[in-house]
Amino acid sequence: MPVRGLVPVKVSVQSLHAEHGAFVWRTLARFGVRASDLEDMMQEVFVVVHRRLDSFDPQSKATTWLFAICMRVASDYRRRLRRKPEDALSPELAASLRAASATPEELAAAQQSRARFERALDAMDDDKRAVFVLYEVERLSCAEIADLVGAKVGTVYSRLHAARAEFRAAFDHESEARR
Repeated sequence: MPVRGLVPVKVSVQSLHAEHGAFVWRTLARFGVRASDLEDMMQEVFVVVHRRLDSFDPQSKATTWLFAICMRVASDYRRRLRRKPEDALSPELAASLRAASATPEELAAAQQSRARFERALDAMDDDKRAVFVLYEVERLSCAEIADLVGAKVGTVYSRLHAARAEFRAAFDHESEARR
C-alpha cells in the first residue's frame, strides 16, 4: 500500500552488497566463520538475500535484516564445522605471527588462545553470542545492539550479563581441566 508523500524505494541485492558487504563480512567473522570460508559464507548470505528480497521492507533497517540472516548462516556453518573440525592454525593468524618473527611456542600459544576463545563462544547460544561479540569485540553500545538485533535495551543488558558469565565459566572450566 503506497504511503502518501513517500516514494517507493527499490532495493536490489547489488545495492545491499555494495552498501553493507563489509558489515556482512565482519558479522560472519565475529560469528565464527573462518577467514578461509568467509567468501563462501558471504555468498551464501547474499543467496538468501536474493531469495528473500521480496520479504524485505525497504522502510526498515537493512542491517537488522542482514544481521539476522548472517546469524542463521553462521550458525549453520558452525554446526557443519563441528562435524568435521580442523585444528590447524588459521592461515591469517599463522602469517601474521610469522611476520612478527614469532617462535614456535608463541605460535602454539596464540593458536591455543584463539581455540579457547572460539570454544567459549561456541558454547553460547546465538542470542548471547551476538550480544557478547557486538559489545565486547565490535564495541557497539547496548542501544546500538538493541536496534541491530531487534530487542529491548534491557534484554541486551540481560543477555550480555549472562554471556559474560558463560564466557567466564567456560574459561574457568578449561583452566581447571588443564591442571
